[in-house]
Amino acid sequence: MRSACMGALQALPFLLVLVPFALLFGVVATASGLKVAQTMGFSVLVLAGASQFSALQLLNDHAPVLIVLASSLAINLRMAMYSASLTPWLGRAPAWQRAVIAYVLIDQTYGLAIQRFERQPQLSVTQRVAYVFGASPVLCLPWIASTYVGATAGSLIPAHWPLDFAVPITFLAMIAPMLRTLAHLAAAGVSVAAALAMAGLPSGTGVLLAGPLGMAAGALVETWQGRRTARARG
Repeated sequence: MRSACMGALQALPFLLVLVPFALLFGVVATASGLKVAQTMGFSVLVLAGASQFSALQLLNDHAPVLIVLASSLAINLRMAMYSASLTPWLGRAPAWQRAVIAYVLIDQTYGLAIQRFERQPQLSVTQRVAYVFGASPVLCLPWIASTYVGATAGSLIPAHWPLDFAVPITFLAMIAPMLRTLAHLAAAGVSVAAALAMAGLPSGTGVLLAGPLGMAAGALVETWQGRRTARARG
């Protein structure tokens, strides 16, 4: 119970950016022609803001369906890496608990969980699962509710409110504490530089290329550091 309460408490600050992020998605989705039910289906079933915005933007740009699917899949591939990263900590949990976590696993949930697990490796599997279960309702339910508010009452929101500020702030708040090694910095730096350099490519394909480039850079730096350490040890 204490772990669940801690998860809920530590998830609360993310609401400052998650709520306007969801409001913005609801507004943009309905403005793009989606019905309220379709917008809610998007948020409930996908539950991944970055890929939702990406897919919506590509659909508005009349990109081919294959590009829309490939882009969304590429963006959501990070969830596979999240799952692999959490397996040593949660892999022994019952199957139904892992299934629930697979659904509620979003960027903020992962960021909170992995940092707590690494700082407190003595936690039991039950305590780790409780932490995720405590944080998830605080993050996922407001996302769905705020999407509905944005989709149904978006016209009442003044146009000059800068709701789009939530998108970069959300990811900066989540990623910045995790850039702890040279490999992390190399991966982030190369992916950002590549995405900016290829911003002019059609249908957001620059992002598809920037992600693998960043991962390759991080892997190369990590390999170089490992060999350097091995040589130093003789």
